Amino acid sequence: MEDHKCEVILLETSDLHGVVLPRSYADGSEIGYGLARIAAIVREIRQNDPYTLLIDNGDCLQGTPMTYYHAKVDNTAPNPVIACMNALGYDAAVLGNHEFNYGLPYLRSAVGASAFPWLSANTIDAVTGVPLFGKPYMIREMPNGLRIGVLGLTTAHIPNWEQPQHIEGVRFGDVVEAARQWVNRLRQEERVDVVILSYHGGLERDPMTGEPTEPLTGENVGYRICEQVSGIDVLLTGHQHRAIADCEINGVCVVQPANEGRFLAKVTLQLAKGEGGWSVKGSRSELISAMNYRPDEEITRCVEEVEAATQAWLDQPVGLVEGDMTITSHADARLHEHPLIEFIHRVQMEVSGADISATALFDDQSKGFSQCVTMRDILSHYVYPNTLKVLRISGGDLRAALEKSAEYFDLDAGGEIVVNPSFLTPKPQHYNYDMWEGIHYTLDISQPVGRRVTKLEQNGQSLDQNELFEVVMNNYRAGGGGNFTMFQHKLVVKDIPTDMIELLADYIRNGGRLVATANRNWSIVNGERNK
Repeated sequence: MEDHKCEVILLETSDLHGVVLPRSYADGSEIGYGLARIAAIVREIRQNDPYTLLIDNGDCLQGTPMTYYHAKVDNTAPNPVIACMNALGYDAAVLGNHEFNYGLPYLRSAVGASAFPWLSANTIDAVTGVPLFGKPYMIREMPNGLRIGVLGLTTAHIPNWEQPQHIEGVRFGDVVEAARQWVNRLRQEERVDVVILSYHGGLERDPMTGEPTEPLTGENVGYRICEQVSGIDVLLTGHQHRAIADCEINGVCVVQPANEGRFLAKVTLQLAKGEGGWSVKGSRSELISAMNYRPDEEITRCVEEVEAATQAWLDQPVGLVEGDMTITSHADARLHEHPLIEFIHRVQMEVSGADISATALFDDQSKGFSQCVTMRDILSHYVYPNTLKVLRISGGDLRAALEKSAEYFDLDAGGEIVVNPSFLTPKPQHYNYDMWEGIHYTLDISQPVGRRVTKLEQNGQSLDQNELFEVVMNNYRAGGGGNFTMFQHKLVVKDIPTDMIELLADYIRNGGRLVATANRNWSIVNGERNK
């Protein structure tokens, strides 16, 4: 490193969601991603570029059966994700929204076990008014005197999704205002030469055109940060699970490394020292795929104990299926009611006492339930630690929710019903298409958006838009998640705090045998073909 020029490497992971080992929990097959593979890339880069910083951008503690097992079944062993991050020598981590999924005591334990700071300037202790886990930035001074400041920020939309008891006493402040305040402090008081802002949030606008790419709810404000906050050199983003590199917004280098350790984001900064100190003269960002790297042995050893216990737990039989609850086509399971989806409804309705239920097929990984149902089957299908809420909503709200779900579909050139591209990019959002039980309805995809509900009945009668109904759904949707704004601020008739995974397992154990049925109470059609 020359006295007046230098190069610094920034490495970012984001949205790891507990994926460490390169194996599928559904069937044990090899996968080409995960933190163990990412670790091999990090070690290689450090050999050649000793002036590096490694930052995790949030959502690392939740997402796999292993993280669920450690959080909910047996946490006597060290936190497996934190153990890996300590072993790899992370310099800092940022709070993501899923860090709160297992409650504040679990999060505090993870933070306490970390050999690195957790940063979030806008995640505030409501009593003290200061950042929840102390100083929201870190400063790294290089041997040549170069001072780099790293500031953390977290999407402020968390109260719309998270269970209130998991964020009790926590306030999520305005991201842009927090960025402006703390970047100014880093520049003016700490006299840093470089400011890295690591934001667990994404871009709400197209980086090239500035056009909105999603409803401007405040969930993602990365573009606005770049526009309205001066003094930032690099913006590390996440939350959206997008692969973004070679991107610059208003002079700020922006990057995002997708999810589950598919890529390591690498930003290379060229700096020069002048009379006023060090300054960035050039930057470039890239994504390095984990696919061609062998898993790091030390990281693999870090999770051996918890992983072995998790695998044994996953293979425990829970109950038996009479009929077929396997999923052979995820598309078909969203176009025609599937016995597994009807079963989820049945559990939700019986546990809650509600007459109407909404649920989703969250992703395209679930294979359904085999004849002998195991915990592996349950967690492979129900991938989120959701709980249930019963809301009191009007018939008008219910119709609006169906119209929102109907936006999931589109027609191709041949008139076939397909998934609307906006639900596939920038990331798949299958979880934002709900299927309903306790009502009869038809969605006609040939009709304009907002007018696709052509039938909506209960017990043979059309639903009155002013009549009130009690509906059970997961806590994410009940908070308006997925832009289901018609559910926000509605009366919560019943709050069921038990994880849905536990409710499903207990229901199956108590019943012993499941019968696969589907009553076909809804249909998705292209009405133009019948004219």
